[in-house]
Amino acid sequence: MIGADRGLLLADGLFETVLWRDGLVEFAAHVARLRDGCEVLGLPAPETDDLAVAAEGAIGEAGMERIRAAVRLTWTAGVGGRGLDRPLAPVPRLYASAAPAPPQDRPARLITAAVRRNDRSPTSRLKSLAYLDNLLARREARAAGADAALMLNTRGEVACADAANLFWFEGEALVTPALACGVLAGVTRAGVIARARAAGIEVREARARPAAVGRSRDVEGYRAG
Repeated sequence: MIGADRGLLLADGLFETVLWRDGLVEFAAHVARLRDGCEVLGLPAPETDDLAVAAEGAIGEAGMERIRAAVRLTWTAGVGGRGLDRPLAPVPRLYASAAPAPPQDRPARLITAAVRRNDRSPTSRLKSLAYLDNLLARREARAAGADAALMLNTRGEVACADAANLFWFEGEALVTPALACGVLAGVTRAGVIARARAAGIEVREARARPAAVGRSRDVEGYRAG
């Protein structure tokens, strides 16, 4: 009964998008984030082996074993409960799908969206199914002839792009919005920070106004994978 699933009816669930490139990339980090999100939402967490089997099955079913692809793993609260109330013992459901994910081959053009990131909501730091604000921000960007939207939070601080974490340079320091700005703790974000620090580059997680990004010599967006 997909139509009765709480993920569809109430966005009650989480998802992860895992890169496939001759295998699942950073899979353990995605599993860890999904399990952390389940703890916040009060959902039973999936087993790692079940996620791996579902992801590899989706790749095989789509015939994408030899191409760069994205595997979406969706974990919902399942069926049951009246209105907002879940069953006392929810039985979550796992869905998996795969799609081609060619690398970005040119710089993206951004606009600043009118849609704000709700930094006061705990779901702003989760990969939750409630992605409508991001969708509306992307729609706004497309209507303006841009590729993606820069999203500010409710305080007017830079948060993220509609589907990516942001980094920019201030002098020799690499800067990215702090998680408290309503930022998803992206797996790629963590990897960029770790590699930059290992290379001796100063990294600052900051609260910043849009003007700071405008003054930067480089702005990069890394998918919030």
